[in-house]
Amino acid sequence: MSHYDVLIIGAGLSGIGAAWRLQEAFPAKTYAILEARDTIGGTWDLFRYPGVRSDSDMFTLSYPFRPWTGTQSLASGDKIRQYIQDTADEGGITAHIRFGSRVVAADWSAGRWTVRLSDGKTLTCGFLYACAGYYSYEGGYQPDFPGLPDFTGRLVHPQSWPADLDYAGKRVVVIGSGATAVTLVPAMAPTAAHVTMVQRSPSYLTALPPRDVVAAALRRALPPRAASVATRAKNVLLTQGFYQLARRRPERVRKVLRTMAVRGIGDADYVDEHFKPTYDPWDQRLCVIPGGDLWAEIRSGRASVVTDHIRRFVPGGIVLRSGRLLEADIVVSATGLSLVPIGGVQVSIDGEPVTIGRRAAYRGIMLSGVPNLAYCIGYVNASWTLRADLSHRYVMRLLRHMDRHHLAVATPTSPGGTGRPLLDLSSGYVQRALDLFPRQGDKAPWIVRQNYLRDLITTPRADVTRDMTFEEAR
Repeated sequence: MSHYDVLIIGAGLSGIGAAWRLQEAFPAKTYAILEARDTIGGTWDLFRYPGVRSDSDMFTLSYPFRPWTGTQSLASGDKIRQYIQDTADEGGITAHIRFGSRVVAADWSAGRWTVRLSDGKTLTCGFLYACAGYYSYEGGYQPDFPGLPDFTGRLVHPQSWPADLDYAGKRVVVIGSGATAVTLVPAMAPTAAHVTMVQRSPSYLTALPPRDVVAAALRRALPPRAASVATRAKNVLLTQGFYQLARRRPERVRKVLRTMAVRGIGDADYVDEHFKPTYDPWDQRLCVIPGGDLWAEIRSGRASVVTDHIRRFVPGGIVLRSGRLLEADIVVSATGLSLVPIGGVQVSIDGEPVTIGRRAAYRGIMLSGVPNLAYCIGYVNASWTLRADLSHRYVMRLLRHMDRHHLAVATPTSPGGTGRPLLDLSSGYVQRALDLFPRQGDKAPWIVRQNYLRDLITTPRADVTRDMTFEEAR
């Protein structure tokens, strides 16, 4: 049985970033990355649907230690996957990855984690870091629509996109109004006969230019490193400022977003019918459309939006509650993710299962009462990597403290009192899984704030001993 100082679960954006920070801080520590799939990339290798791209700008989604040098602000999925691969290769990380190693369980006993893989093999480690995201790779959320077996066309889910799917000249219906749906529609519309996006309720959209002209100007004027830092700072300030404005003055932001949509589509009545949510901006994640591409396809007539409820599927398409029939050759069910904590790993202590939903989140990085286990989860209102990298750096500080003081075990000890959910969004896919995730406490360090600027100041200086119980090495 192989033993490592640290095991990292997942070779996606988070896992590769964690490995880089680990090697940087502790060149002598032994580690491995356990990756269920056969390739690097995580989300950016799994999702292959048309148009898949980031909905955060690449200057903040990229690693601070390896800045994005591309010209696109919102990059395609294949370019992001290649960026992650190049980072792993450049850092000598790829050699540490054990592909085809899906972690199913981890048990803490006798001062170490025993990690079990799906093929029955086991490994052990002193510290376990789960960087496999927060959704199931086995499949997305699929509602049980009435009459679904009667549909004679093809039903697909974006998370399991068929490589052989030919939608040229086909009537396509996309169910959903989130980030995936608003990406799919403009990507498919130029080739399909027509694409209809059917939604129960509207989402807020904002258009961003595909290329960042300020970033380009900074690159011409400054050395590469300085230009990257300046662009990253500019984008962080803009996104955080807009988020704070949305939370404090939602009516003002609502007007701004409506004006933007009316300019993009050219029809105020259409916008009020299909792009005017009843909730406040950022109660759900704001959807980004590069260059207003969705609005352009609606304006061209190649795409349309229908706001209604699905009554049932029929052989030729979908019947809505209003009685309208949407004829379809292909239906894309962009109905969300199936969320799971800790990458879906069954965690136990001395053989007793740990119910993650009954634990408190320590700095949004560890779990109350669970030793030597960290998990990585990003922001809901900013680029994932911003929070992920802060988490990596905190874990390295904790490990350094343990090494310096000859400590082997670190266990967050909650003073009691859990309140709000860890994930603070009203989106359906989040609400369905709230009970699976740890809760926040009512005071620091058990509160998880969605504020990168504040975290950037406090996390690197956080007291790693606060509410933490240590045990000496034996």
